[in-house]
Amino acid sequence: MNPASLFSLFPHGLAVLLLGSTLLASAQSPSQAAPAARSAAACPSLLQHSFLRLQDEKPQSLCQYAGKVVVVVNTASFCGFTPQYEGLEALHARFKDRGLVVLGFPSNDFSQETGSNKEIADFCENTFGVKFPMFAKSSVTGQAANPLFKQLAAKTGTPPRWNFYKYVVARDGQGVVSFNSLTTPKDPKFLKEIQKQLAAP
Repeated sequence: MNPASLFSLFPHGLAVLLLGSTLLASAQSPSQAAPAARSAAACPSLLQHSFLRLQDEKPQSLCQYAGKVVVVVNTASFCGFTPQYEGLEALHARFKDRGLVVLGFPSNDFSQETGSNKEIADFCENTFGVKFPMFAKSSVTGQAANPLFKQLAAKTGTPPRWNFYKYVVARDGQGVVSFNSLTTPKDPKFLKEIQKQLAAP
């Protein structure tokens, strides 16, 4: 029997059924939206950004790192500090199981990162075995700085002054401590700050 026949036999019942379905759908909408709202609330504003992954230029939300201690570093392939890649990868491997992630942002702001994203990715992997997350080349200083680095500079009062500037972001995304390029990944003060943040709830 087709819907028109049903309606002719039970016009009021069908209307009630349709109305009930509509109300049920309306009642479910807020609950379905709730997880998304909770997810957005759980991601601190500092991480509410998306960037293209270095290797394939696919968008990646930084909210996937919410709840972790995050080390943000601007990188370059042709800099005296470039060997710090090795230490950063070792740091990432050492503490990742405790909730640390290193995020690398190549930049040509200091004229030492002239290659394409693919060239940078190949260099990082083949030369230093970098496995921590890396993002497409962008600006990290001045008005053209990407939004994450603008926030980091605002929170610390210190934009990157050279390649391999480092920012340690607390698990809640609120506290940020900056370290200059001379600070190596093995520096005792740098490691002390990371371990302090990893120990925090």
